[in-house]
Amino acid sequence: MIPLEVIVRNVAAGSIVRNYPFREGEVLDPAVIVIDYKSDAHHDPMLNDDLIYALGLATPEELDQIKAMALAVNIVLSEYLAARGITLVDFKLEFGKDVDGMVRLGDEISPDTCRFWDSATGEKLDKDRFRRDMGGAEDAYEEILRRVSSEPGAVA
Repeated sequence: MIPLEVIVRNVAAGSIVRNYPFREGEVLDPAVIVIDYKSDAHHDPMLNDDLIYALGLATPEELDQIKAMALAVNIVLSEYLAARGITLVDFKLEFGKDVDGMVRLGDEISPDTCRFWDSATGEKLDKDRFRRDMGGAEDAYEEILRRVSSEPGAVA
């Protein structure tokens, strides 16, 4: 695995609101990619391209692939979820290399790695319910499962 956390943000929430002058719920157009160094010892600091190259974490070509793949996932996932009444606020992906050195996606999509909001009400349907002690995390996860298992437009 490449020790990078690639966060694609469509709507301002979480740390981008705490660290920058964005308001929660502000749409980010185009989507913003934030890359953090996956290192508990260093507290997962945000990186820029030059730091990624200097640390030898990825080549320019690999980083271009990573960003392009993350944005492609964003398009597919956003459209899929929108058809089910869910706004994809942001999500985290990790990448690795296969035995041939090809960059590959190596992560999951879940309410633990994404922020999902109900498109009509803005209700949080993800781990923020737990993080913010809002209660109802289990119900929110079940709602996400119900919606992603349903046909588009079947949200009631």
